[in-house]
Amino acid sequence: MIKILKYSFYDLMRSRWSYIYFLFYLILGFVLLFLNNDVSKAVITLMNIIIILVPLIGTIFGVMYYYNSKEFTELLLAQPIKRSSIFLGQYFGVAGSLTLSLVLGLGIPFVLYGLFKSDAIFDFSLLLVTGAFLTLIFTALSFNIALSNENKIKGFGYAVLLWLFLAVIYDGIFLMSLIIFKEYPLDTFSLTATMLNPIDLSRTLILLKLDISALLGYTGAVFKQFFGTNTGLVISMVMLVLWTAIPVWRLSYKANRKDF
Repeated sequence: MIKILKYSFYDLMRSRWSYIYFLFYLILGFVLLFLNNDVSKAVITLMNIIIILVPLIGTIFGVMYYYNSKEFTELLLAQPIKRSSIFLGQYFGVAGSLTLSLVLGLGIPFVLYGLFKSDAIFDFSLLLVTGAFLTLIFTALSFNIALSNENKIKGFGYAVLLWLFLAVIYDGIFLMSLIIFKEYPLDTFSLTATMLNPIDLSRTLILLKLDISALLGYTGAVFKQFFGTNTGLVISMVMLVLWTAIPVWRLSYKANRKDF
């Protein structure tokens, strides 16, 4: 698996799209810090971009890489190599290269700016951690979708639909539910619904650590009471780990049983 991971990683690092992805965050970081001396405000702006863009890029790159390397994968399947090693190696190669581009692209400007001397270092670190988790989660989900659909158009369609549902439609359903059932206690429902969507969970964690939960009203107070504590932070990180581990496990399970 390590050799396949290295091949996939170096293959993507040679791709111009990886450099474009890296340069986008590098330029974005410098521009935000140039226009805004407050690191906390820069983190808020980055959050709004990362929460939407990172899952989309992870989804598209995962599906594209799977379908584009299909012939090479079939060649590897003819060799005495475990199926799970092939697909997990490809997955970690793709997710690793995207995560590295994200971390370096945003990390370099903030380190040069003097982030280690700022009080916002924890907020920025949390932003990078949640961004890395979103990359791992949505790349794994896209690999699962591609592995389950031989047709490229269907694979791309389902992958984009999944991103659209979790990024946009889910919030609409969540908000409508809160409005319809406003007569009932919704504390537990709100917390559960937030943890069942990695994008919402990441957004909530960052917003609460920036101490602007007052803008969220009563719901923000409930979230602050739970996610603002150390226990809430640990539980949230465990949920992000589960969101990563379950699709990866299914990818390995599906690969070992799929008839190629």
